[in-house]
Amino acid sequence: PWVLVNADVLQGKTMTSCRYIRVDLEHAGATWLDEECHVDDANGWRLITSRRPADLEAFSAAMIAALEG
Repeated sequence: PWVLVNADVLQGKTMTSCRYIRVDLEHAGATWLDEECHVDDANGWRLITSRRPADLEAFSAAMIAALEG
């Protein structure tokens, strides 16, 4: 997520991440959620994010659904 912060592309996006970078994401314009996986289709591109390795199953399912669709 810090790459996206530095690229200045998070304004208006909704995402999740580890809680330690929540403030950085919010300062970059993102809305932060505490979810195992979040898919944001706003602003013309899809952003799929998750919080931690324990969320890998949900993240993988979202990635597969995105690639199939």
